[in-house]
Amino acid sequence: MPTPPSALPGARWSLANGRHQQPHDLLGQHVEDDGLRIRVMRPLADRVRVRFEDDEILDLAHESDGIWSGVRAGASDALDYRVLTTWGDGVEHEHDDPYRFAPTVGEIDRFLINEGRHERLWEVLGSHVRSYDGPMGSVTGTSFAVWAPRAKSVVVTGDFNGWDNRSHPMRLLGNSGIWELFVPGVGAGSTYKFRIRGADDVERDKADPLARRTEVPPRTGSVVDDSRYEWSDGDWQTAKAGTNPHSGPMSVYEVHLGSWRAGLSYVELAEHLVNYVADLGFTHVEFLPVMEHPYGPSWGYQVTGYYAPTSRFGSPDEFKYLVDKLHQAGIGVILDWVPAHFPRDEWALARFDGLALYEHADPRRGDQPDWGTHIFDFGRKEVRNFLVANALYWMQEFHADGIRVDAVASMLYLDYSRRSGEWLPNQYGGRENLEAIGLLQETNATAYKNAPGIVTIAEESTSWPGVTKATANGGLGFGLKWNMGWMNDSLRYLQRDPVHRQYHHNLLTFSLMYAYSENYVLPISHDEVVHGKGSLLGKIPGHRYDQLATLRAYLAYIWSHPGKQLLFMGCEFAQPSEWADGRSLDWWLLDHAAHYRVHNLVKELNAIYKAHDALWAQDSNPSGFEWLNPHDNAGNTLSYVRFGRQDRGDGSAVAAIINFGGNARDGMRFGLPYAGEWEVILDTSGFDEYGSPSQAGVVLTAEDSPWDNQPYSAVLSVPKLSAIYLAPRRVDSSKED
Repeated sequence: MPTPPSALPGARWSLANGRHQQPHDLLGQHVEDDGLRIRVMRPLADRVRVRFEDDEILDLAHESDGIWSGVRAGASDALDYRVLTTWGDGVEHEHDDPYRFAPTVGEIDRFLINEGRHERLWEVLGSHVRSYDGPMGSVTGTSFAVWAPRAKSVVVTGDFNGWDNRSHPMRLLGNSGIWELFVPGVGAGSTYKFRIRGADDVERDKADPLARRTEVPPRTGSVVDDSRYEWSDGDWQTAKAGTNPHSGPMSVYEVHLGSWRAGLSYVELAEHLVNYVADLGFTHVEFLPVMEHPYGPSWGYQVTGYYAPTSRFGSPDEFKYLVDKLHQAGIGVILDWVPAHFPRDEWALARFDGLALYEHADPRRGDQPDWGTHIFDFGRKEVRNFLVANALYWMQEFHADGIRVDAVASMLYLDYSRRSGEWLPNQYGGRENLEAIGLLQETNATAYKNAPGIVTIAEESTSWPGVTKATANGGLGFGLKWNMGWMNDSLRYLQRDPVHRQYHHNLLTFSLMYAYSENYVLPISHDEVVHGKGSLLGKIPGHRYDQLATLRAYLAYIWSHPGKQLLFMGCEFAQPSEWADGRSLDWWLLDHAAHYRVHNLVKELNAIYKAHDALWAQDSNPSGFEWLNPHDNAGNTLSYVRFGRQDRGDGSAVAAIINFGGNARDGMRFGLPYAGEWEVILDTSGFDEYGSPSQAGVVLTAEDSPWDNQPYSAVLSVPKLSAIYLAPRRVDSSKED
């Protein structure tokens, strides 16, 4: 509806002073009784004219406050036109008029957003390059849309208008809280922000919450992105859709992109990282958050750009190239995701429309004391939509194979890190954050529905029940959960001197008491090798030879324990120094035989792991594990068998013997479930001048002598600080006579 004449003075003043919520009612073209009125805002112009699709020219008169207007007499329909403006340079500049275009956000989209059910939110909000055909030719530009329900006005500013906070006011679409404008001539690569006059009547420049690209930090502008990437991972995607990752092999290499090898771009990582991980045989990489973040040492866990991969290493399409190359090499990609909290930076999400919007308004619910951040208002439908759609975005637009959700425990409990009186109970008087629980359930259910073959993983450090239980059965709906109890116990054990480990044997055996209560990942993550905790190697007492031998045995213990495994970068070659995010890993260590041996062991473990389904097929089923002897604390030795089938009838099995003691176990008898020949497929000792010769390849015959509650047994010497795997010997029938 055009502005009635009686309201024009006030409307012009509001428009000129950045307070008008419906600029299209005043600007653009409007059919009146006398003809077609054209009104534009051109502050400081000397002359303004309009050229119509039939080449007729109309001179506009200056009304006030930089607003120009004119009527084409007799015209009764809308026409295509261009605005011709002359400023002090004496040159006439031709531009299209943003205010002649219809809204780019439809009613159905607005309804779904306000209901919190728009699963492709990124296709509607944010910035999008669009083209329209018309009588005067095709027009290409960028549509901008942002949700700011209590804003008094919103203007899009950028390098395309000299960051003028009056040139491009946006319109409020009904009562949706969504502001929208299409700006002709703006293309990919343009930088922009939203100038938002908040409910508190203060103007702030805000980055776009749905920006799919950003400036390189410390600059904070949003960048128009128009992806042209063509994927080449069709085979991977097809196979993934028919795969259940929860019951398949999963060996994860955790990576901080900025310090794996400092200075590499996404494109360079697509060669060096991909080749390295493929050679080591990991099935997946997990990236610390790649979403844009202003402070590098936060490692990405304080996100400001939830829809934008960090520009530190390249463009969004270049990140897609990295993911694509990983997939082509047969490697899955898991992304860390941080829905628990966000930083307080004024230019980002905090107080987005002048009041608490993305964050909960009550600091007892909206402030995170541990990290100095805000907590999302999980009960606000549009905020839930923002987060649920974000998880889908990374899976669908960037082909991520899963997400690992950070700090889940902080979301579940209203009293997390709070003292009495510092938190608000839920509606039933409890400490459970019901809105956050709902968000996690919705995210997991929606992700599994829309992206077949993906996996969601919870970093949850408490005994919350049903983390990996289906949402239909009252669970949180995650596919896997980090086993923080196992991690803490096993690292405590590792730090004991071998002579004292016999008194702490339960630290290794206790994990089997709850190993099947959830579907677990065994994480040795970045959190365990930073902030004064020392490196994984450095946690182990003794001289360097014993440290390295113990670490090799520990890695073999991890790979044979029920659950998927995750290892942080640098641990695979026993980096002695603590991880530092500001520098590369100590790659020179691979020139030393002792460290290369650890590296080679990880490669060997991954090959054995993938070749023997007994090490992964029954990770979440008690029938897949049986102790041989869990009580040998005096010898600091664990022995057990993993089975590949629930009925155990096909001979798919791996027996593991782990000696964490300082003495060899000469002539050790151990039970075996099957008769016949068993081959030593792994021996972590040997291979250097200090250790015993490797027994890998040695073949034993299981004797008809029951032992360890098994019908058969064998005898083998197990060197100190070492691990041995045995498997039923597989004979290649093609080589038989």
